[in-house]
Amino acid sequence: MPDDLWDRFSYLARDMSQSPDLASTLGVAVEGATALVAGAEAAGISMVHHGRSIDTPAATDERCRRGDALQYELGQGPCLQAIHQQETVRSRDLRTEERWPEWSRRASEELGFRSMLCVQLFVTQDTLGAMNLYASQPDAFDVDDEATALAVAAQVAVALTAAEELESVQSVVASRIALGQAQGMLMQRYRLAPERAFAVLAREAHASGRRLRDVADDIVRNGVIEGHWTDDD
Repeated sequence: MPDDLWDRFSYLARDMSQSPDLASTLGVAVEGATALVAGAEAAGISMVHHGRSIDTPAATDERCRRGDALQYELGQGPCLQAIHQQETVRSRDLRTEERWPEWSRRASEELGFRSMLCVQLFVTQDTLGAMNLYASQPDAFDVDDEATALAVAAQVAVALTAAEELESVQSVVASRIALGQAQGMLMQRYRLAPERAFAVLAREAHASGRRLRDVADDIVRNGVIEGHWTDDD
């Protein structure tokens, strides 16, 4: 691999590691993929959450995002195959592609894409994904591009795992802070013992069908709790 390509890999890894949140990490990843993989004009990342819902949280442009969405709508396409069946999927020419006939026809006719390269992203046991690279020219990707794309995908997977873990920790911390604040407000306003204040929060969450964190946020924001309890409850 040329030295300048190694340098660009290093810059991509650094930029992803310095991104402040998951959305920013994904944005850096798709821009980096188009810069590193020769022939790639657009890139998107597909993510499957808990084995069910799938979306494209980051894409370089709307045409790419639409190409991904068509795969989800039709239940066929290279990124779905990369996610569920094999690590790397390449299509030389979508106009003659027979593996996903409806998606290939619409991607070429409606969006102007002619070739495609998808590589699997393995983030966690509950989260799978694919990095999707699009080109408007046929046969835009070769075996060297596949190797580069796999290397980029490996870096992206590591960065996404770190970003998801960080967001999870931040979410837990924020939830604890909100619960503590709401509990303290109830204790002060209604002269409740700590365990009684928490019981009120839990009862409100159950009665309203909301998360405990959401109830706490409402109390902190509005200063009151509404509807499902009284001072004598």
